Amino acid sequence: MDLTITLYQHDIIWAAPDENRHRVAEALAAVPAETDIIVVPETFTTGFGDHMASLAEAPDGPTLHWAQEMASKHNVLFVGTWIVREGDRCFNRLHWVMPDGTFGTYDKAHTFRPSGEHDIISRGSCRTVFEYKGWRIKPAVCYDLRFPKWLRNDGMAYDLLLVCANWPASRREAWATLLKARAIENLCYVAGCNRTGIDGVDGEYSGDSAIIDYKGFSMPVSGADGSLCLTATLDKEKLATFRKRWPLYLDFD
Repeated sequence: MDLTITLYQHDIIWAAPDENRHRVAEALAAVPAETDIIVVPETFTTGFGDHMASLAEAPDGPTLHWAQEMASKHNVLFVGTWIVREGDRCFNRLHWVMPDGTFGTYDKAHTFRPSGEHDIISRGSCRTVFEYKGWRIKPAVCYDLRFPKWLRNDGMAYDLLLVCANWPASRREAWATLLKARAIENLCYVAGCNRTGIDGVDGEYSGDSAIIDYKGFSMPVSGADGSLCLTATLDKEKLATFRKRWPLYLDFD
């Protein structure tokens, strides 16, 4: 089965969860009806910075309920991260929310040391793959993209790598290169959703969200540049044919 994915690369309003949820809800009204998955950037309700822990939600907090509403309303899998507090620890937690309200989570494993994220956000430790509409999907968050061993597709365990990010424009070349590298080495599709705009600490984000095929080519998307939805359809049969023709994974160390 083909899979249609939409990335919403929006300009996050700094430390304003209610406003950000409202902005995303309005944008999703324009998502193509055939979309199966909607992905939003990392920490899409707050932006990424020292303030994140102070805005952390309970695991069963307002953003989860809102995401369940969005998934049901648009009949899609909704994917995004927000900060969750459990006891005295906070996690940068990616959620995938099914149309029926059920959901799963992945905690960012590599917290970004240069920004001090590792001082306020606890690291996750579990590798995760989940299934949706016959596709095996691996979630990752921003800095995780730099760690190929963590994302290694042993045994062709997944078909699509989903990455939610707040990746600054100053490192945009690394973002584009790493998305392609992870696709090529893991023989999979990669979808990376990044934010746009200026954050609360004067950081600029250029979006550059992309959907990459298993050969490392950027797929054509509908939509336009800027704070808009980008949509592409993934072909599982072509992926399977490529893997059969080029079984490079059999030589993974």
